[in-house]
Amino acid sequence: MPTNTPEQPAPEAHRARHVAESFGTDAERYDRTRAPYPDAMVERIVAASPGPEFLDVGCGTGIAARQFRAAGRTVLGVEPDARMAEFARRDGLEVEVATIEAWEPGGRVFDAVVAGTAWHWVDPVAGAAKAAQVLRPGGRLAPFWHVFEPPPELADAFAEAYRRIAPADARPVREEDRTKSAVERYQPLLTKAADGIRGTGAFSEPEQWRFDWERTYTRDEWLDHLPTSGGLTLLPPDKLAELLDGAGAAVDAMGGSFTMRYSTVVVTATRVP
Repeated sequence: MPTNTPEQPAPEAHRARHVAESFGTDAERYDRTRAPYPDAMVERIVAASPGPEFLDVGCGTGIAARQFRAAGRTVLGVEPDARMAEFARRDGLEVEVATIEAWEPGGRVFDAVVAGTAWHWVDPVAGAAKAAQVLRPGGRLAPFWHVFEPPPELADAFAEAYRRIAPADARPVREEDRTKSAVERYQPLLTKAADGIRGTGAFSEPEQWRFDWERTYTRDEWLDHLPTSGGLTLLPPDKLAELLDGAGAAVDAMGGSFTMRYSTVVVTATRVP
C-alpha cells in the first residue's frame, strides 16, 4: 500500500499533473499523517552543504522544510499546489507557487536544492538543469524518498484489497514486482533521478545515501494516512471507503497495529565549478 510515495510511479510521473497536484485536497491531513524524515539524513545533508541557503522543491505542506529550518537553514519552498503552499506559509515558511521547471529564480542562488518525496513529479532532466542553474559551486542537489516495507502478511492482505478496488496505476506494487524488496522496486526511480543529474554535466557522480528506521502504526493512524497517497487521492469516496475497510480489517488481524520498516534514500551530487 502506498504511504509517503507511490511504490511504482509511472515512467513519466512528472507528466501526471492531475495526480501531482491532488494532494492539496486535504492539506491538513497530509501534514498530520505523512512521516517526517530521519534526523540523521537532515544532519548529513546540512553537513555536506557549503552554506545555509536551501531551496525545497515540491515542498508540500513544509514537512522537510521545517526540519531543515530547525537545523539552522534558511529555506525557500517552491510548490505547484497553491493549497499546499498556503498551509506551509501558516508556519512562517516562504513558498512560491510554481513547478520547478517553470519557476524563475530571479538571480537567487542556493547552497542546497532538496526535494522530499517530490522529485518523481519533476522532469528529471529539466529539474536537474534548474538545480544546476541556482546552486553555487560546491552546492548540493539532494532529492530523497521514503521506501517502505510492511510485514509480509499485511502486504499480501493490502495487495488483495487493492486488486479488488483500486485501478492498476494506484496500486503500490505491480504484480510482477511482488518478489522484489522495496528498495529494489524503487531502483528504477532512483536511477532515473541519477541519470537526469548526470545528463546536465554540471554535477559530480551521483551517490545514494540510505537511512533505515521503523515506525509503528495503529489501525486508526494508518487509515488516517492512506487517503493522502498518490492515486488514492482521486478514488471515488465509495471506493476509498471500501479500500479502507479492507486495510483496517488486515491491521485488526495483526492485533490492531503493525511496524513499518522504512528506508529513506537520497540521490545526491555536488555542483562542480
